[in-house]
Amino acid sequence: MKKYISITISAALLAMPCVLQAQTKSTKSKTTTEKLDRSIRPEAAPAPLINIGKYESFTLENGLKVFVVENHKIPRVSFSLLLDYNPVPEGNMAGMADFTGQLLRTGTSSLSKDQLDEEVDFIGASLSTSSTGAYASSLKKHTEKLVSLMADVLMNPSFKAEELDKLKTQAISGLKAAQNDASVISDRISKQLVYGATHPYGESMTEKSIENISSEHCQAFYQAFFKPNIGYLAIVGDITTAEARTLVEKYLGGWEKGEVINYLPESPKVPASNVVAIVDRPDAVQSALRIGYPVELKTGSEEAIKARVMNTILGGGTFRLFNNLREDKAYTYGAYSQLMADKLTGRFMVNTEIRNSVTDSAINEIFNEMRRLREELVPADELNLAKNYLNGNFALSLENPQTIANFAITTARFGLDADYYANYMKNLSAVSAEDVKATALKFIKPENAYILAVGKAADIAPRLMQFGGGKSIKYYDFEGKEYDPDKKVKPAPAGVTAESVNLMYINAIGGEKALRKIKDITMMATTSMQGMTIGFDFYRKAPNKYMMKVGAGEMVFQKMVFDGTTAKLVSPMGGENKTLEGNELEDMKVEATLNAELFYTQIGISLALDGIEEVNGSDAYRLVLTYPSGKQSTQFIDVKSGLKVKETGEQGVATFSDYREVDGVKFPYAISQQMGPQTIDMKVLTVKINSKLKDELFVIE
Repeated sequence: MKKYISITISAALLAMPCVLQAQTKSTKSKTTTEKLDRSIRPEAAPAPLINIGKYESFTLENGLKVFVVENHKIPRVSFSLLLDYNPVPEGNMAGMADFTGQLLRTGTSSLSKDQLDEEVDFIGASLSTSSTGAYASSLKKHTEKLVSLMADVLMNPSFKAEELDKLKTQAISGLKAAQNDASVISDRISKQLVYGATHPYGESMTEKSIENISSEHCQAFYQAFFKPNIGYLAIVGDITTAEARTLVEKYLGGWEKGEVINYLPESPKVPASNVVAIVDRPDAVQSALRIGYPVELKTGSEEAIKARVMNTILGGGTFRLFNNLREDKAYTYGAYSQLMADKLTGRFMVNTEIRNSVTDSAINEIFNEMRRLREELVPADELNLAKNYLNGNFALSLENPQTIANFAITTARFGLDADYYANYMKNLSAVSAEDVKATALKFIKPENAYILAVGKAADIAPRLMQFGGGKSIKYYDFEGKEYDPDKKVKPAPAGVTAESVNLMYINAIGGEKALRKIKDITMMATTSMQGMTIGFDFYRKAPNKYMMKVGAGEMVFQKMVFDGTTAKLVSPMGGENKTLEGNELEDMKVEATLNAELFYTQIGISLALDGIEEVNGSDAYRLVLTYPSGKQSTQFIDVKSGLKVKETGEQGVATFSDYREVDGVKFPYAISQQMGPQTIDMKVLTVKINSKLKDELFVIE
């Protein structure tokens, strides 16, 4: 379970001067000998007036709107560009906008990526791009050079196919890693449920959509949407407005304006009644839970401040949801809610990670808290705590000059009153308990929500049936494709047993006779992590000696050794060192058994056949292994080839491919191991059989 630690600094201290002022007023007429009655709560002082800070603005002839916030405390200047366009549906090329933004930073018509990186690094600057703009920052003395580089990136991108290929490879690797990350899956599918699969906010990239994207597509997207007349440029730091105008006109004045599509997607609607959905993770012991729906809440609207107070009380920090589900019930490490305003369609969302056994109880408590906001007035002390919390955050944000620029841009983008932010704390203080209840009645909908749980369907589905109002639970895979769970796992043909499937696998990799001839195995593999080549060396010797080393060159990062009796994890570079005990030791004994599939009964592993499931477009038997420790894993044995193509368990998901024969026995030369958000793609370099490994190799030091 992911542990969320929320440390909140109370903003009540900000109100201290007001309290003291009120006490002073109430005691002026009293004699110095009269005691202060501390049972009487002092009256609240008026909300303080906020000095937002000054900014200057101007507009270039090409329509680029520029906002300058001078701050001469540090000799540094930053430039933030926002392109204000409505997102468009990307369909079978989902991810195109993201790739376009990333490609801008991979070179221009005059600079390769390496040359651009060198130019930026030489002046100690930072320069990044995205699908909606760019950010750059440097010391004052390098400002002109920085602006020239930023302008080159924005106006003359090269869109090289080879650079896109690198980005696509990274993205696909990230998708593979995310397939085993419940939090990422829940965020992905919950967006689709709330907005719809064809809405720009509901789309997510897939391996197929990534493959469909070309550099020409990205260039076309750039030409359609990267226009200065929809741009807002914030310049913050040690610079005057006159200096800023000179630089911007010189380097960005030639950026040609153009018409931009103003796409308006159909607004999604809340469901008529609660809808329950599950993404099945058969080996999960907890569920990532999301409860949400679309809301019509516009940025800067009259209701926005009231809605923020209301959501803060519900779950905008360590408030009701957190206190109920964590502090009172101990169901989770944290539970939170968001009520997000948006110029198109906003969203309400509750998110938490819950033990499978209390998933239904947690949902009931979440709905109880939602209903309580709709039905009861918030107590004064709780309301004041939430408002103080928001006041404090707002006041702290004003210490950052970038905030002033963001306020200016937001005011211009959404047509807010010029004094909207100056009056923010006053309007926040005016929010009443009645306002909170009325806002909850409008935006909190416990009867019209999408309930998504990413977890073990066998455990949680029976618990979630009660929330669907008699409707069937919807099932989705990682990519958001809905499927019938009764058809996902098909029954195995009559006569096929767990034992016959295991024998099928033994025969596919070489047969029992060939396997029994193996006395030791040495395997060398590599992977690339953060630009470094990491080596994995595996040594096995009959009947059950095992050693694994992980390192780079002569450096050994970690070593696991089992001598047949004792197992020890050693980290020479300063990591964890420990001797395995209990269930960890029992599992190691099984792991160390050479060709364990021949000896399942002897080493206490029981087998069960759990039907047939499609893996990478081919049918595979689901062979469930239960270890002496009680731990389970599922092996997927291809129906046609008999080879193991996948294995899932507590340690994540592993896939196996590129089988090659070595001395009559087949070994997978491509192994992908997913552990949480990380994926390790190992390429096997060599496999050696019966090289007469010495027992000294497996000695515990």
